Amino acid sequence: MTDPHLWWYVTRISAMLAWIVMTIAVLWGIVLSTRIFRGADNPAWLQDLHRFLGGTAVVLTILHAVSLMLDPWLSLTPLEALVPFVGDFKPLPVALGIVSFYVLVAVQSSSLLKDRLPRRVWRGIHLSSYVAVLAVAFHAGAAGTDRGTWWYQAVATVLITATVLAAIVRLIMAGRRSGERPAPSHPIDPRTRTRMRVVALDDIADGVRRIRLAPADGSSIEPWEAGAHITVVLPDGVERQYSLCSDPADRDHLDIAVRRVEPAGHGSAWIHSTLAPGDELEVVGPRCTFPLRPAHRYLFIAGGIGITPLKAMIAAVPPQRDWRLVYVGRSRASMPFADELERTHPGRVRVVARDEREGRLPLTEILADDAEVYACGPTGLLDELERLVPADRLHLERFVAVDRSSGRPSTPFAVRLARSQRILRVPADESMLHALQRSGVAVPTSCGTGVCGTCETRVVAGVPDHRDSVMSDADKDEIGVVYPCVSRASSAELVLDL
Repeated sequence: MTDPHLWWYVTRISAMLAWIVMTIAVLWGIVLSTRIFRGADNPAWLQDLHRFLGGTAVVLTILHAVSLMLDPWLSLTPLEALVPFVGDFKPLPVALGIVSFYVLVAVQSSSLLKDRLPRRVWRGIHLSSYVAVLAVAFHAGAAGTDRGTWWYQAVATVLITATVLAAIVRLIMAGRRSGERPAPSHPIDPRTRTRMRVVALDDIADGVRRIRLAPADGSSIEPWEAGAHITVVLPDGVERQYSLCSDPADRDHLDIAVRRVEPAGHGSAWIHSTLAPGDELEVVGPRCTFPLRPAHRYLFIAGGIGITPLKAMIAAVPPQRDWRLVYVGRSRASMPFADELERTHPGRVRVVARDEREGRLPLTEILADDAEVYACGPTGLLDELERLVPADRLHLERFVAVDRSSGRPSTPFAVRLARSQRILRVPADESMLHALQRSGVAVPTSCGTGVCGTCETRVVAGVPDHRDSVMSDADKDEIGVVYPCVSRASSAELVLDL
């Protein structure tokens, strides 16, 4: 520790490693922002790796600053090492290095506080890392003692080139988001129907029947995401949507659970009274408008039959991920999978049956942490969650659409069909879907109330007036879709990919 050259070596090595790791962290952030891993099964470890790289860069930079102060050849004071323009040695390059360090600390801190910061603030801080890594390149080139060596020049060339290319890619991506919207995260449903055979039926709770479906031709089922649903076409043409409750890893069958709630002869009543093993049904999907996003901690809240999509999500969450389930219902006997989930996941599942306990569910206490909340159930429960949980942490699936037209006047607007450049007029008293169909444009539809997502249509330009209950408005705008059965336009013209 007394060798005067020791700290000089530590300074050089820590500076170069900090520069390399910081550049890799920025490049990894670009990879994450492209969302090429979106289809992977809960890739939260990718975000963990990004945070680890950023944290390592901070530690290495601190080591670099400390070694500068301990190097007897420099004898920098803490003020000179940590405050810009205090020292006399190459003040501008050194100041850029110091400011870049603080930017790096801010970026890393914002990653740890992501759930507590407004998204615009978090995004702005992260974007500053691109400027910081370029400033570090200038700092290293102007203040580094190894800048004349071949190896230093080779490493610097690779790092600077990679950073510039990453910045260009990021700018191109930002331009695409502000102009033409990206393709949806899942393909538009072409209304292809699959013949599926009922291979098993069993009653799993009072008034609830589980139906296991397998392809009638014996083929394997295409991969699907937890949170997905299928549309079942009954023999009389009636269509009903049901969430999948099986494990997405099972490729030979799909499970749905149906509660009997409708009049005899239609929907769930027909399934309970008439459907039998061996019968074949036409099925559309699976399709997913309630995807499970990467997160470090999950809180699942289910009400009654709303357990179905959440059961599939629980099966898809990696074993090491932190999650809890709160499952509420009228009585334990009417709550499908309650005993099974408690038995399979002890300590993580809380069943709240009104016939077993009195009083209101303490939602404020349950929602105390910063977990991502996924909920499905009756309207009253979901409405209360919307009041209590920040929108960026709340993910809902509704079985009954919310009326979002109250207080929002319907005005005429134009729809331009991007593929043919036809322009259609949508009167104030007509839905966008009906205007499209009236003009001979084929748009698949099912529920007609803005809850199933079947009529999903890509938006190329314009501002939609979202009035559906399929997913959050922010998610719809992010992937660039609109549901024309109930939604309209806030802009004078809406350009659709039709």
